[in-house]
Amino acid sequence: MARKDIFANITSTEGPRVERRATPGYANKGASRSMISSLSELAEKAAMVDQTLSGEVVVELDPVLVDDSFVSDRMGEDEVAFQELVEAIRERGQNTPVLVRPHPDAKDRYQIVFGHRRVRAARLLNRPVKAVVKTVSDTDHVIAQGQENSARENLSFIERASFAHHLQEIGHDRRTIQLALSVDGALLTRMLSVTSRVPLEVIQAIGSAKGIGRDRWLDLAQTVERPDLRRVAQASVVGEGFADLPSEARFERLVQDLRNARKPEKKTRPTGNWQSGDAAVSAEFKGAGKSYSISLKSREAVSFGRFITENLERLHAEFRAQSKS
Repeated sequence: MARKDIFANITSTEGPRVERRATPGYANKGASRSMISSLSELAEKAAMVDQTLSGEVVVELDPVLVDDSFVSDRMGEDEVAFQELVEAIRERGQNTPVLVRPHPDAKDRYQIVFGHRRVRAARLLNRPVKAVVKTVSDTDHVIAQGQENSARENLSFIERASFAHHLQEIGHDRRTIQLALSVDGALLTRMLSVTSRVPLEVIQAIGSAKGIGRDRWLDLAQTVERPDLRRVAQASVVGEGFADLPSEARFERLVQDLRNARKPEKKTRPTGNWQSGDAAVSAEFKGAGKSYSISLKSREAVSFGRFITENLERLHAEFRAQSKS
């Protein structure tokens, strides 16, 4: 599979190039010097990854002998797309080899660097998988895996963020993670801010959420920083019917549950009616906030209202005495 060279404009020596005159001494000082040094280093590593399969011998391996990568970059599988891949390989064969390395902990076995879906398809079709076998370090492994997946551009924001979080957890530095995901430092910081604030079980319960972008995940992360709302989120994802929804719908349901939990409780408004035993007077009462009104009706409404008015002090004193007791 062709891979887009994100550093082509930096490393390419082909085609016309416009010469630019730099201000003397400017590029060799301070932040500019550091930035250029960093870009050069990233460009060299990217070029190394892009040439991983170039000139290598393609062999056929029994997919039973091939184990998954030590770090996952996907949350679930798009079964429709996978079945399309299986049918394509069944009809036309495997056009692009996968990359594997000798398994670091198991003799005569291999570990996938990239090409998990093609290996899975080969297992399903019970046929050998075309592969390039190359000894690579853990660092080069995750860079190659991340670059290959970035070239496909079908990983969601949360899948990429979870991949970055996993790489950080197993000890890879930020420069390696940036290169693996083809992101800058600011975006990586946002990714890690989501995975550090949203509980892992909540992320896993939601899944890949292909249509949910960075901003909405950042909003969710900010919301669940409140301990009470974090508990709401954790309860929501194990609620009845949650797991049966599509991934994006699970995200939306969680957001709605959190929105409902943030709404202030409506104060009850006491309303009711009363009528004397002889039907000589009736009352309707309503309460709203700090106000309470009584409306008297029927033939004795006026005289009964005057009686209440004249006895308000006594009634209030009885109310206070009853409240204290």
